[in-house]
Amino acid sequence: MTDLWPQIESLIRREGRAIERPARYLNHEWGCTYKPEALYRFCMVYPDTYELGQANQAVRILCNQVNLVEGMAAERAFLPAAEMGDIMRREHIPAFSLESCAPLTEFDALGITLPHELCATNVLELLDLAGIPLRSEDRTLEHPLIMAGGPCAFNAEPYAPFFDLIQLGEGEEMLPECLRLHRQLKSQGASRQEILLAMAQIPGVYVPSLYTLLSDEEAQVQGAYVRPNYEGIPATITKRLYEGFAESSAYEPMIVPFTEVVHDRCNVEVLRGCSRGCRFCQAGMMYRPVRERSADNIVDAVCRGIADTGYDEVSLTSLSSTDHSQIEQILRRLNRCLEGRGISVSIPSQRLDSFGVEMAELVAGGKRGGLTFAPEAGTQRLRDVINKGVTEDDLFSAIDAAFAAGWRRCKLYFMIGLPTETDEDIKGIASLAQRAYDRAKAAVPENQRGNVRVSISVALFVPKAQTPFQWDGQISPEEARRRIGVLRSSIKYRAVDVNWHEPLESQVEALMSRGGRQVAQVVETAWRLGARYDAWTEHFSFQTWQDACQACGVDMAQVAQSSWDTDRVLPWSHLSAGLFDKFLRRERDKASRGVTTPDCTMGPCSACGVCMNYGVDVQTQEERHG
Repeated sequence: MTDLWPQIESLIRREGRAIERPARYLNHEWGCTYKPEALYRFCMVYPDTYELGQANQAVRILCNQVNLVEGMAAERAFLPAAEMGDIMRREHIPAFSLESCAPLTEFDALGITLPHELCATNVLELLDLAGIPLRSEDRTLEHPLIMAGGPCAFNAEPYAPFFDLIQLGEGEEMLPECLRLHRQLKSQGASRQEILLAMAQIPGVYVPSLYTLLSDEEAQVQGAYVRPNYEGIPATITKRLYEGFAESSAYEPMIVPFTEVVHDRCNVEVLRGCSRGCRFCQAGMMYRPVRERSADNIVDAVCRGIADTGYDEVSLTSLSSTDHSQIEQILRRLNRCLEGRGISVSIPSQRLDSFGVEMAELVAGGKRGGLTFAPEAGTQRLRDVINKGVTEDDLFSAIDAAFAAGWRRCKLYFMIGLPTETDEDIKGIASLAQRAYDRAKAAVPENQRGNVRVSISVALFVPKAQTPFQWDGQISPEEARRRIGVLRSSIKYRAVDVNWHEPLESQVEALMSRGGRQVAQVVETAWRLGARYDAWTEHFSFQTWQDACQACGVDMAQVAQSSWDTDRVLPWSHLSAGLFDKFLRRERDKASRGVTTPDCTMGPCSACGVCMNYGVDVQTQEERHG
């Protein structure tokens, strides 16, 4: 393979201060795997900078899985920062991998994760920088196979023309299976069409080019927006589930970066899935069922990870780590093992109803930075609508425990624009935050009350595919700003800070999360007009997206803000997270009536369909579900 390092090194030296954080582009970090002898080469790509992508657990897990396959090598690539990309274009240097500093065009396959909606133009920026045609239809056997996966794959249509295949669900088994088949077919001289047809028969794999796109009128009659063109490929693509997760080792070899990255610590995944059933939460729906790893497995992984990397902090990761049935045992054992070594254990997401006095002491360790809780809504009525499953008393008990245990800062996450929300719900956020501040002050010694801080972070509700709220529209940016104004005017305490997400960015997110295939042309047009790094405030241009929508004849507000009947066929109806459609409809109906659904790990089965469809069950280390 071509080694671009001499050119990259020369460029970095020559450009000097024009290139920010040159360590982003250095290879051979501690713990990386380099297999130059492998004949089949795969590159895992994160469509943003190294600092964000290197912290992504999917990149680490999937690279490790592919590197376990004999004769295969997995490398990593990240999108160069904006100024570096511009310089590389000027110098005619293509996008490259990190391990071998090789052009991405020289790999057999690329896997691009889609972590959030605002990464869409970054995908095109990366493909173009690599010298790879943007659209699948323009590629030949000379180009790498371009694959996608990740959360945004559950509405794949806005990305569909840009990928040869899209993987739904968990990739530990699916990705190596795809790569083995690709390697075999390439060695046999198969045509590109033969390769794609074979890939489409792997469970969980969607090959958009093998389906005919239907009109909206046809879709409402046929029950889907696409129709397969060949026998043997599925009309509905259902996510893959890694059924061996609970028994698999929690230890994953980690790379220690040369430069600081987000979440720069040893990360150990303790469980997968969440059955709390928040009706806005795509992750909670698509990662079902709950599968817990054992305490022995987790403690061993932490000890090995710390020994291998030298990190002084370990994070027990999942959608809701305090929900692990053995979390108190795990924390006690880790605190004993790590005592006196200056190593802290953190849990990134704390459930209000799981965070009592004992949990506060166990999580505290030697560092007490800030805690984060997510009530999501300001009134109990609206928390019942979204099925949050927590109360004010849960929040106040958690605040009491945390501040008595030594914390002095707390952030509360809320959403505005949730279905059925009123101004009274908005004012309820202010009331709840101020009363939380009062509880926090009361829980600490009088001479430390001046250090107490409570902040509010407010995001605009974005309706997501595969959730009970997928039929609900987003409020307009103007209405969002009005509601933020109501909230700000309702906050009377200076010690309670209010931060909010830009509503215009959230409208583009909703365009991507709800749009069909026509939005792909908007993405390409926006990119050609200069859109990239849309998740970065300094790069985001709403006007560019507006211009792209106008040029493509797409009404952004209509896509983002329309509410639909629950019997409407949606652009992602041919893609399934394994949930029964009737479950999602039932949950939407219960939301309209303010009726809650209990967590199935602690109560009866909610008949969501996942366990029945996959022939599995919730896997907890302690039997708690009925």
